[in-house]
Amino acid sequence: MTRILHLSDTHFGTERPQVVEALIALAQTLSPQLIVVSGDITQRATHAQFAAARRFLDALPPCPRLLLPGNHDIPLFALWQRALSPYARYCAGLEVAALAPTISLPGVHAIAVKTTRRWRHIDGEVSPAQVEAVAAALRALPAADLKLVVTHQPLWVERAEDAHNRCHGADAALAAWVEAGADLCLAGHIHWPFAARLPQARTAWAINAGTAVSRRVRPGAPNSVNLIEWSAANGERICRWTRYDCAAEGAPFVALTPSVLALA
Repeated sequence: MTRILHLSDTHFGTERPQVVEALIALAQTLSPQLIVVSGDITQRATHAQFAAARRFLDALPPCPRLLLPGNHDIPLFALWQRALSPYARYCAGLEVAALAPTISLPGVHAIAVKTTRRWRHIDGEVSPAQVEAVAAALRALPAADLKLVVTHQPLWVERAEDAHNRCHGADAALAAWVEAGADLCLAGHIHWPFAARLPQARTAWAINAGTAVSRRVRPGAPNSVNLIEWSAANGERICRWTRYDCAAEGAPFVALTPSVLALA
């Protein structure tokens, strides 16, 4: 069974040190084959915050990592840099070359989509070109494999009060990507964890991560991360989602009741 650890919105600069240590301990225990970090890795995209994030990432188990930037990973007050080289600190601080990487493991494929824009302070966007490129990539993958699309801002939300946080172009993206074979759409941004079946005819799911280690939690949603477990033994596609919560500083991350996600 393949284990994928999905975390988001670490917001280094506002991190809770004891929660950071608890998450490192959890990751070591889970020993995932893939770690996905769906944006807002820092609070204000400073060199010091990226350095802290890099130390955290280096402490996680050695395995492939898929990282993508969130709106907080672009300098807010350094306007010249925001205009001309918005991702320079992100790439240098985390030593990454791709802003929208793709990772393939045996039976599992994860495609990142950069939804942040230098001219948008908060909102995310999926362009028509991105919709078509990702759909083409999905169509080229084996039908039986697990296919993940990762954005920072969500394509789908669970609660009406979060609807304004969906990506611009989300409906077109979901229609195309689910039809092309996407099974799970992972995101963060709203600090509200959930798994929800998408409305498309083909069965697929939106999975959102809360804030992993930041003090910027929402009422009813403590620090949390997601574990996705996948297997396709004997032609049966089995996907299980487990949310892990850290209720307080000094406490460990604890698993909530797992959910089996039916797939097409």
